[in-house]
Amino acid sequence: MANVPNILVVEDDRETRTLIAKYLRTNSCNVTTAADGREMEKVMADTRVDLLILDVMLPGEDGLSLCRKVRAESQLPIIMLTARGEDVDRILGLEMGADDYLPKPFNPRELLARINAVLRRQATALNASATPNATALSFAGWQIDLRLRELRNPEGARVAMTSAEFDLLRAFVERSGRVLSRDSLLDLTQGRSAGSFERSIDVLVSRIRRKIEIDPQDAQMIKTVRSGGYMFTPTVEAVATATPN
Repeated sequence: MANVPNILVVEDDRETRTLIAKYLRTNSCNVTTAADGREMEKVMADTRVDLLILDVMLPGEDGLSLCRKVRAESQLPIIMLTARGEDVDRILGLEMGADDYLPKPFNPRELLARINAVLRRQATALNASATPNATALSFAGWQIDLRLRELRNPEGARVAMTSAEFDLLRAFVERSGRVLSRDSLLDLTQGRSAGSFERSIDVLVSRIRRKIEIDPQDAQMIKTVRSGGYMFTPTVEAVATATPN
């Protein structure tokens, strides 16, 4: 990724849009703006975007729907904005695949801090993906490739995961058999600087369970530990990945 990130701000309120763009530009970011989903799609078709700032309340197609569409096609980092700050709205954003969530009104410095945190996490992931001769970990027929950041099911098919889901699953797999609190999982995956909250871990666990558990309502691999957190139960084995020819 370039040292100067290309950020797309999708916000229908002109004053807010202008304020965000001006602040980010004075802090070494390239910024493009859009007022709705149609403008967003046009920008993304013509310009490389490194991070998307997406307002929930937009005219026409709302931000949650747009987030879901983007996430279905790419791992582009997404930070959602909303005038509503209730936990249920944050959870909906995370369910759609957002990497972070910021309620209005907010301090532009906090938005910049979250942008930097998300981009740092992505850069770490890209560096890990480029590491040669990395190992993969297998559990219950599944395989998680730490080099390619891929999850494959027992049939060998790739299972789509967001960056946040992969990071959390990796934390579980690397610490199989240990009770992990929500606080420790936040520290291992998202970091306190991201302004994350404990409920986001529950949301991500629910999403991962739907992908790897036979019955997500009766989870056997990621167990809930009352007053403790979660525990990953399968036996995990390290597998060396083949070096590409």
